Amino acid sequence: MRSNIIYSRIGILLMLVILVSCVSKENFDQKPEIVKANQQFMDALHQGNAMELATLYTVDAQVMPPNHEIVTGTKAIQAFWQSFIDMGIKNLTLDIAEVESLHNTIIEVSKYTIKGDSANIIDQGKYIVIWKKENNKWKLHRDIFNSNIPLEPKVDSAE
Repeated sequence: MRSNIIYSRIGILLMLVILVSCVSKENFDQKPEIVKANQQFMDALHQGNAMELATLYTVDAQVMPPNHEIVTGTKAIQAFWQSFIDMGIKNLTLDIAEVESLHNTIIEVSKYTIKGDSANIIDQGKYIVIWKKENNKWKLHRDIFNSNIPLEPKVDSAE
């Protein structure tokens, strides 16, 4: 009986050792790379460079904006961000809330603020990005964002 308890404890200890050894060091030091990549994203938008923005995504990336179809692939993503730039949006702040590494991906959960030329807030919201390594560089693979600003109520034209 006593030997069963000892073997059970040894088994649990071994499982814990295996679990800890499976946790990659990458889990703990990827945030600086994502901070750097986010800065490149903000800089490219500020410069009005949609082509540079598109290169920050994987070849088969998808952007999932609110009230819009999924945008897939480099050319479509470049056109999507060009439409933002054409509206005068160039001031973006990304504020990382959490970064978690999972196998060959990183999951980022964060907040964003978009400001106009006169520093007035145009939009604030949250986003999730799944980052994936491509050509030894972390790139946006899935990008979904949503505004915190409520939609204006629909006005019934019959009134």
